[in-house]
Amino acid sequence: MTLDDILLEAEEKMMKTEQVVVHEFAGVRTGKASAGLIENIQVEVYGSMMRIRELANINTPEPRTLVVQPWDAASIQAIEKAIQKANIGLSPAVQGKLIRLSFPELSTERRLEFVKLIKKLAEDGRVAVRHVRRDAMDLFKKHAHDSGITEDDKKQAEKDLQKLTDDFIAKIDAHIVHKEKEIMTV
Repeated sequence: MTLDDILLEAEEKMMKTEQVVVHEFAGVRTGKASAGLIENIQVEVYGSMMRIRELANINTPEPRTLVVQPWDAASIQAIEKAIQKANIGLSPAVQGKLIRLSFPELSTERRLEFVKLIKKLAEDGRVAVRHVRRDAMDLFKKHAHDSGITEDDKKQAEKDLQKLTDDFIAKIDAHIVHKEKEIMTV
């Protein structure tokens, strides 16, 4: 394995970490309706666990309303129960063959709780990026002795890895700023 291979693998893992953070941010409530908030809620139906997005169509007809339309009307009660159990601060209202979720205005206190939550999610992402860096550094040390890589090449690869780490941490920080602004906007 060359130093470039190790760097590419590290970059790939850091990219995936950033995507996970962005995906987790989508599940944090802002003032407006977002399918990302409920699409991954697990529902016990047909004797197994499935996500809402696998069982129903999710629409946002209005900025503060989500409509969940199950493909099988028999699963409507299970979906309603799962949304209630998810404890996301929404009360599902069954209307015939669909479930309507209305998003109330968030209090400042609740908004600040959500900001705290995204900062924790982002910190978890930064820690994961640093773990990728550490693993790559270990690989550099392990392979530096095997394949006759010069000390200069190893040092340059370590600098490149550090720059990659800094870049991905900066990207995660930019996502925090954007999401915080979205949450705090009334």
